[in-house]
Amino acid sequence: MTSLSVETLAADAAEPITSAGNAQLGIAVLAGIAVIVLLITRFKLHAFLALTIGSLALGSFAGAAPAKTIASFTAGLGSTVAGVGVLIALGAVLGKLLADSGGADQIVDTILAKAGGRAMPWAMVLIASVIGLPLFFEVGIVLLIPVVLLVAKRGNFSLMRIGIPALAGLSVMHGLIPPHPGPLAAIDALGANLGVTLALGVLVAIPTVVVAGPLFSRYAARWVDVQAPEKMIPQRPSEELDRRPGFGATLATILLPVVLMLVKALVDIVVDDPENHVQRVTDVIGSPLIALLAAVVVGMFTLGRAAGFSRGRLSATVEKSLAPIAGVLLIVGAGGGFKQTLIDAGVGQMVLDFSKDWSIPALLLAWLIAVAIRLATGSATVATISAAGLVAPLAADMSTAHVALLVLAVGAGSLFFSHVNDAGFWLVKEYFGMNVGQTLRTWSVMETIISVVALVIILPLSLVL
Repeated sequence: MTSLSVETLAADAAEPITSAGNAQLGIAVLAGIAVIVLLITRFKLHAFLALTIGSLALGSFAGAAPAKTIASFTAGLGSTVAGVGVLIALGAVLGKLLADSGGADQIVDTILAKAGGRAMPWAMVLIASVIGLPLFFEVGIVLLIPVVLLVAKRGNFSLMRIGIPALAGLSVMHGLIPPHPGPLAAIDALGANLGVTLALGVLVAIPTVVVAGPLFSRYAARWVDVQAPEKMIPQRPSEELDRRPGFGATLATILLPVVLMLVKALVDIVVDDPENHVQRVTDVIGSPLIALLAAVVVGMFTLGRAAGFSRGRLSATVEKSLAPIAGVLLIVGAGGGFKQTLIDAGVGQMVLDFSKDWSIPALLLAWLIAVAIRLATGSATVATISAAGLVAPLAADMSTAHVALLVLAVGAGSLFFSHVNDAGFWLVKEYFGMNVGQTLRTWSVMETIISVVALVIILPLSLVL
C-alpha cells in the first residue's frame, strides 16, 4: 500500500471531495456537527480530537474518499495555523512581556482609576472598537485579552461584563468596516463606493455595538458566571521589580502594530498602485506578522528593559509565554480543518443553489444567503465573498448608497451565530475558559445580536436613502 505524499494531499484538497447530492450533503453537515457536539459535551473529549473525528465523520457521511477528507482537513488545519498560529504566538509573547514587566498593571491601574464600575464596559467597547478598526479579529483578541482578563480580575468584574463588550467591538469592525478583508471583498464584488460604505458602516456599527456589547453583557454575565482562567491571567510582576514601564510607553507598544496596519490600509486606499515604492514598503511593515513581530521586539526594550530585565530574564519570559497556548493553537487549527472540509464538500455551493430562486428584497436576500453560508462553513469571510458574488447582479441598478447598504447587509449576515465550525468560536472558548454550552450562550448569542441588529438598522436606512 502506497503512502500519501504532501503533494497528493494538496492536489486532492484543491478539488471537491465528493459528488454527493444536496440532500446527502445536508445530512452530512448535521451529522458532522452532531458528532463534534456529542463528543465534547457527552464524552468530554478534547475539542481538538472531537473536531478531527467530526471532520472525518462529515466526509464519510458525504460519501467522500477518506484520503480526500484527510487532505481537506489537513489543508484547512495548516492554512489556519499558518494564518493565525504565528499571530497568536506573537500576541502571547507580547502579553507576557506586558504582564511580567508591569506594563499591563500600569494600563489596568490607569483604566480602573479613570473609569468607574458602570463605565468600564463602555470603556472596553471603545478601546476594542478603536484597536479593532485596522486589525484582523484574531489579532485584536490576542492584543486585548491580557487587558480584559486583568481588568476583570483586579476590578472584581464579571468576565462576561468586560469581555463581551470587547468582543463585540472587535467583531463589528471585522464584519462591517473596511479595511477588513470581508467588507473590502464585498465592496470590490459589488462595485460599491469605499467612502460611502465606510461612512454608512460606522453609522450602522455604533448602535449595533452598543446593543451587542455593554447592554447584552448585563444578561450574559447573569447567564454565564465564569472567572478568568488562571492559566491565561497575566500575573502581577514580582515584588523585586524596582520599576515598571510608564503608561505612555506601554500604550505606544500595544498600539504600534495597530498604527502600522492602519498606515498600510490607508496607503493601499490612497495610492492603490502595487508598483509604488511607498505602498510596497507599507505592505511589508503593515502585514500582521511583521507588525506584531515589531511590537514584540520593541516591547523587549520599552517593557522588558524598562523594568530592569536582563537578557536571560527576557529569554525566559518569551519561553514561558508559549506553553499555555499550545492547546489553543491545536483547537483553532482543527476548527479551520473542519471548516475546510465543509467547503471542499460543496456545502457553500449547496446553500447558493438553494437560494437562487428566493423572491425577497435584495438586502434581506443578501443577508439570508450570508447567514446560510456562515452557518454551514463557519467562515465570515467565505460567507461575505460568496454572498456578495451571488447578489452582485442586483447591484447594477442600485444607487450608490443602496450598493453600500448591500455590502453591509452581506457583512451583517456573515456574523450570524458563530458555532462549532468557526475557529473564532474555539479561540474565544479557550481564552475565556468556558465550555461549549457557555460559549454558545454568550459569544454565539452576541454574534447573532450583532447580525440581527445591524440588519434592523440597514433596512430602514434603505427606505430613507
